[in-house]
Amino acid sequence: MLVSTPTEKGHPNVKQGTLRTLLMAVAALVLAFGVAACGSDDDSSTTAATSTGAGTETTSGALPGEGKPAVTLGTKNFTEQFVLGQLYKQALEARGFRVDLKENIGSTEIADRALRSGQIDMYPEYIGIFNTTVAGDTRLFGSPDEALAAGQAFAERNGFTLLPLTPFTDTDALAVLPDYAAENNLRSVADLAKIRGLKLGAPPEFRRRPTGLPGLARAYGITDVQFSPLTIGLQYDALDNRKIDVADVFTTDGQLTGGRYVVLRDPKNVFGFQNVTPVVSSRVLEAEGPAFRETLDAVSAKLTTEAMQRMNAAVAIDKQQPDAVARAYLEANGLL
Repeated sequence: MLVSTPTEKGHPNVKQGTLRTLLMAVAALVLAFGVAACGSDDDSSTTAATSTGAGTETTSGALPGEGKPAVTLGTKNFTEQFVLGQLYKQALEARGFRVDLKENIGSTEIADRALRSGQIDMYPEYIGIFNTTVAGDTRLFGSPDEALAAGQAFAERNGFTLLPLTPFTDTDALAVLPDYAAENNLRSVADLAKIRGLKLGAPPEFRRRPTGLPGLARAYGITDVQFSPLTIGLQYDALDNRKIDVADVFTTDGQLTGGRYVVLRDPKNVFGFQNVTPVVSSRVLEAEGPAFRETLDAVSAKLTTEAMQRMNAAVAIDKQQPDAVARAYLEANGLL
């Protein structure tokens, strides 16, 4: 049985007016990045070839996923993962694949165990976290491609495959309130080393991961820390109420779009490259056929940092449902 952990937000009812605003925003994003939506409004013909963002359907009108085994897609325990799960799920279903979505199954450690045991067939992962937490590889890589190559070698030895990375990277970062940054002359993570009894809030796994407290101690000499384990999402309230001095955040968090927080630079790149790669069972990938991989790759290729921040904000701040937010973005990008 999959283990769940609490999340920062529920899935409230969609505000239709705000959703329309989001659709307009993502459509503007598409134009800004030179991505033209494709597809036809004429669904009456089932015999002509149908072009989509993920490939071309057969001339008989059959969808490439029809008749394939169902796939179980897992997501971890925070907003961006809920959005990613819906993006991949809906794009696959639009091409006839059957997808069982298991949301909020927990941290990377839990998702990895679920994949290895066959409870899920795939999940979206961050390449730096994959390398350090799953593969046990703590090397500093020169580029996302180098990190992917290292992770892929480990994955192939263990029966799964890492698909191409997203353009966006969602790294951990340390954020503080503006007045706290001014009072302590904080510009980078290195500046935190001078603070005694630093109150830092982060998910429980931050205590032991190489990209967490051990990495901060090794790279910056930050050792005098009062650590507060927090459920993902609660760190902003803790920061606002001054229960902590500094919070571990994700760089694509919607909360960071308003300028309410100061994100400290990480000059030594402790948090690494964190572009997303779908981690898929190699057996399942072969069974589903090439259109399955093509569909996932087509979604990943459209996910920019600005797009993810907007979608995350729509869910975490505007209280929209991830499935509606994902659908708006996929439609704007011609992937449905």
